[in-house]
Amino acid sequence: HLILSLPASPKLHQSALSRPRRTPAGTSGPAGGQKRSKVTLGLESKRRTLNISRLPQRAAAGEITGCFQQEQIKELKLYKIASELLQTERAYVTRLHLLDQVFCARLTEEAGKGMFPVEVVKGIFSNVGSIYTFHSQFLLPDLETRMSQWASTPRIGDILAQLAPFLRMYAEYVKNFDSAMDLLKQWTERSVQFNTIIQDIQSQEVCGNLTLQHHMLEPVQRVPRYEMLLKDYLKKLPEDDPDRSQAKKSLNIISMAATHSNMAIRKMENLKKLMEIYEMLGGEEDIVNPSNELIKEGQILKLAARNTSSMERYLFLFNNMLLYCVPKFSLVGQRFTVRTRVGVEGMKVLETSNEDYPHTFQVSGKERTLELQASSEQDKEDWIKAFQETIEIFQQKNETFKSASKEVADEVSVRGNLHLRHFPYLAPRWIRDNEVTMCMKCKEPFNPLTRRRHHCRACGYVVCYKCSDYKASLRYDGNKLNKVCKDCYFIVTGRADAEEPVSGKKRGILEIEAAQVSGNSFLCGFLQYSTDRTKPCQRVWCVIPQHDALVLYLYGAPQDVKAQCTIPLLGYQVEDVQRSVDHPPTSFRLCQSKSVHCFIADTEEVKLRWLKVIHKAVIGEMPECQTPQHPSNQSECCRNNVGNI
Repeated sequence: HLILSLPASPKLHQSALSRPRRTPAGTSGPAGGQKRSKVTLGLESKRRTLNISRLPQRAAAGEITGCFQQEQIKELKLYKIASELLQTERAYVTRLHLLDQVFCARLTEEAGKGMFPVEVVKGIFSNVGSIYTFHSQFLLPDLETRMSQWASTPRIGDILAQLAPFLRMYAEYVKNFDSAMDLLKQWTERSVQFNTIIQDIQSQEVCGNLTLQHHMLEPVQRVPRYEMLLKDYLKKLPEDDPDRSQAKKSLNIISMAATHSNMAIRKMENLKKLMEIYEMLGGEEDIVNPSNELIKEGQILKLAARNTSSMERYLFLFNNMLLYCVPKFSLVGQRFTVRTRVGVEGMKVLETSNEDYPHTFQVSGKERTLELQASSEQDKEDWIKAFQETIEIFQQKNETFKSASKEVADEVSVRGNLHLRHFPYLAPRWIRDNEVTMCMKCKEPFNPLTRRRHHCRACGYVVCYKCSDYKASLRYDGNKLNKVCKDCYFIVTGRADAEEPVSGKKRGILEIEAAQVSGNSFLCGFLQYSTDRTKPCQRVWCVIPQHDALVLYLYGAPQDVKAQCTIPLLGYQVEDVQRSVDHPPTSFRLCQSKSVHCFIADTEEVKLRWLKVIHKAVIGEMPECQTPQHPSNQSECCRNNVGNI
């Protein structure tokens, strides 16, 4: 073997350095029979050698032979990668010559004769002339020179590092590609002369039976091709190779150019999508703007503010606004009418819960507050995530909004969801009609004839006609006059209420708001209630508050500001009524002397939770908080617990 005949003298190692090295054409492998301390492979340069003196003197001959073979394989792979780059570059330059010097030149010549506008040709081929000049006069000649000198300079990283910054010019071509395709199709159908020229060139042998559209796709795919070859080159390059740093530098530049092209593609696709939405909206909204970015769109249900009915709606969420749309009938695809535009600035999203309508969440902004229902739990999570990420990014990009957001964290609430720091700048969330049975101001019960329900446009409370007989300008509605309640009128106008009662006056024992005690209660929820077996049961909202644990409060609805009655539980007997003809299995009674209160729960589980709390209260013990609360009112309790003063 070659290694076994090598002497250990360092002098011979040094003298062997001056021996000539083989070129790629003269490669014969390690079995050439020559004795030298540094074995130079046919494809390596003076710097890329295997120093045998670094190996253990007693190394096995088979191991060293294996090292030679692995080194030679790596060198061959690097040479093949460089050769592939050169070969593909030659083919690419030929394709660019066809685009610029044949198609573009011929069409420009004919356009000069007035057959079709010159601007059409420029719009189709964009900056393909600059791309062709760069590759044919700079990159390709440098690669050919380097490959002819590969024996002495086996590297490509330095060339690519020097010329790669010019690849950013591809962004303009890629950005224009879709419009170029549309323009090409349009004029091929419109102009016979234009189409004849294209067909004539495509029939030539140089086109290879491929269309102009196929050839124009080559520049779009070229930069990612450079990135792929260079990554493969770095993978095969030894860690200590001097060309590694230059190759890494060029890869970073090319990757940035590829990213730049991809960003141009995304912008182009985004503008295309904006145009589609513009057409869906009938051209009513000026949304076609490069600064607008579509985040998410989809069908959704809107829960009515006055009741719990649901309506089909469609949302377009952008990086700076939300378009709340109503579908309309159309024979030419989807069409929508914009009902409300809500800005992302100041927007909030809150997960809610509703027994009758699952998968609900609330979106509130300056212009309007919407309670929406998704098609599934996953769909709801996707929407909430999209809103939260959009709001977060918007806040990061707008430094001026950060100072305002600090004030929001310190805001003071007025009666539910009305904030003094934003009042009257934010649209309120309306309390639904079925959530109250009495005016939330004067506490008089509603009836369909003489005392109907009205909504205050400032705080969202349900009030009677007497308590809503005021109008004030609200900034969230463009300073238009809106119907407001008495309290909000004096806050907005800054006037004093001469009829305001003395603040020191005590409230009655029943004048405790249901939402206020529900948010801090041991248990709350709907039960069917009756004091007479002969009368039908009434559905009431029951609460055992934490501040008064031995009393059961009964309200007509979860947002009522006054209780219908209270039941002091201490001393009552609790009877778990068994299944019978007159009593369902979910019923129970509270009895004391001649006083009997009958209750019916919705489910057996709800009944057991109530019995567990009441059993403690009737003997004077502090009950345990039962969680979770009734699902139909968790959101209401939480919202009002935060909002009430």
